[in-house]
Amino acid sequence: MFIELRWGSIRGLERFSEAIRALGNDESRKVLNRAINRTGDSAKGKVNTALAKQTGLRKSIIVRAVRVRRSGWERLEYRIESSGGDVSLKYFEPRETDAGVSAKPFGQRAVFAQTFLSGGAWPEGRTKLIAGGHAFYRSSGSRLPIERSKSGVVIPAEMVKGATADAFTGAVANVLPRRIAHEIGRITKGVVT
Repeated sequence: MFIELRWGSIRGLERFSEAIRALGNDESRKVLNRAINRTGDSAKGKVNTALAKQTGLRKSIIVRAVRVRRSGWERLEYRIESSGGDVSLKYFEPRETDAGVSAKPFGQRAVFAQTFLSGGAWPEGRTKLIAGGHAFYRSSGSRLPIERSKSGVVIPAEMVKGATADAFTGAVANVLPRRIAHEIGRITKGVVT
């Protein structure tokens, strides 16, 4: 899933249409490419911050999960993309308790019943963490097999709704018109503002 910034998708840019046409194809593409990339980079920072708060993940994990496709000469669009599925409980500060594993998906601490982080008898006979800190549950009534426990957080789905989507559209609506005006003034050496 992705969120993207395109020239035709932003209201309030009609006032620049005549100036863009007057610049010609090469100069107008340069203006739009620079403005879109600068605005997209600004929006990406706001999206990463909002997505970290919305999902409960650390910002460093969000930065690794979210990719950017910047605007180019042929394609005047800026995309913020992410892929993947349900995030493991490992990334939500898991702690083992009597009732199961306690973790913080969506920023709210919750207990995942009948899950565990380490082996052995509870509480004294526990060994160190197994499998790099992942939480597991028994998928049958016997000792094995075990499966990873998931959090319910899906980054691509969270990216296109709520505060994250609002952060993107708000940043674009606020910054893009100013950046286009700035770039037009820069190309025309201040003649057109």
